[in-house]
Amino acid sequence: MFRREVYKKLLEWKGNRSREEALLVEGARRVGKSAVVEEFAKREYETYILIDFSQLPKAVREIFEEKRDDLDTFFMMISAYYRVRLVERKSLIVFDEIQRYPIAREMIKYLVAEGRYDYVETGSLISIKKNVEGIVIPSEEAKMPMGPMDFEEFCWAMGEEVLAGLMRRAFEELEPLPDALHRRAMRLWREYMLVGGMPQAVSRYTETRDFGEVDHVKRNILALYADDTTKFAGRDASRVRGIFAQMPGQLSKHEKKFTLSSVSEDARARDYASSFFWLGEAKIVNICRNVTDPSVGLALTSDEGSVKCYMGDTGLLVSQAFADRDATPNEVYRDILFERLSINEGMLVENAVAQQLWAAGYSLHFFSRYEKGNARASMDIDFLVVREYDHARMKPRISLIEVKPGKRYGTSSLDKFKGAYGRRVGTQYVLHPKGISVKGDRVALPLYLAHVL
Repeated sequence: MFRREVYKKLLEWKGNRSREEALLVEGARRVGKSAVVEEFAKREYETYILIDFSQLPKAVREIFEEKRDDLDTFFMMISAYYRVRLVERKSLIVFDEIQRYPIAREMIKYLVAEGRYDYVETGSLISIKKNVEGIVIPSEEAKMPMGPMDFEEFCWAMGEEVLAGLMRRAFEELEPLPDALHRRAMRLWREYMLVGGMPQAVSRYTETRDFGEVDHVKRNILALYADDTTKFAGRDASRVRGIFAQMPGQLSKHEKKFTLSSVSEDARARDYASSFFWLGEAKIVNICRNVTDPSVGLALTSDEGSVKCYMGDTGLLVSQAFADRDATPNEVYRDILFERLSINEGMLVENAVAQQLWAAGYSLHFFSRYEKGNARASMDIDFLVVREYDHARMKPRISLIEVKPGKRYGTSSLDKFKGAYGRRVGTQYVLHPKGISVKGDRVALPLYLAHVL
């Protein structure tokens, strides 16, 4: 199994809160939830039982339906069925794909209160109406989001643990890597953009170094997402499919705000709000919202009708961009990797940065303002996040993040924003293909350091 950052959070939960609450690991299909939770169960508990509700045997279903009010008998029968001896306070019970059987999720309240064992749930599409209808969501359940592998996890998978550590140190000290290591890190970053962070795709790449094989894996995942849309999106299914199909085209534009007219000429924001919500809740996309009056409370003035829609995994975006053909050959990927094929790299780079920021725990926000005839007031900032600011006694300020795929670029929007909002602004970051440089409160970082922000 690949090393995942979420494992540390599982350990923290076990050490501090496992007697008070169950943990729900929530994320899109195929991001590796079940694998990391089972590895955690094997390493950290004396015994464990994993109940997979996507393949729930009739006998186990009957235990839940008939014995849930008699926990002594319930545990005895579950233990006998799975042939695992449960040890009080030393065993973990995993409810895998819990959205498939809401009755078990509702039981969590009583299981945690009873206090005999620890409980971890995994789930996809966990908040979709169909999966919560008719049950009381337990307050004794803490949610932990999990996404595809971020760039650092990809480096670990590629055997580059030392380089990954040097990248973190470079950021902490704001000292550039030596040229040879910088080039190696940039090469890994470009590979990551093409492969993405879905564990199955990364595994195939580490085994074969064949992008064509990886593309086959990614297309299967995209097909799985399409099936989920048909099964679970209900009346929104056609609109969800329309948004999803238009994402590469929307992200390839200079102005990346999602334009609903690309889906349908008469589309209205209020009609599509639930479709964007569905995609966001399914964790298939990362929604980035425009902020109209930026302050440290970014969500307070976010505009639900003005959004950018990033693919949850950049590798999947690459395969989606070539969806007009049955397969994308290894040679095409290699031409992109070595910059021999013209493709809108800004689309991939910005999506990959959004993926890193989401993995780091940020809600995604951007700032866009256009005033006709007033160029000084018009500006676009790719991402806004809130970070502590050194020059304000570590009080939170808005940090601006601009993503520059090429080595030549301007920063006029950063200048305008700083001039307009002054004391609200903290450190400004420019992510670019070059090394680290610092000028006042503006820090230029190589793209491969997006994950450490």
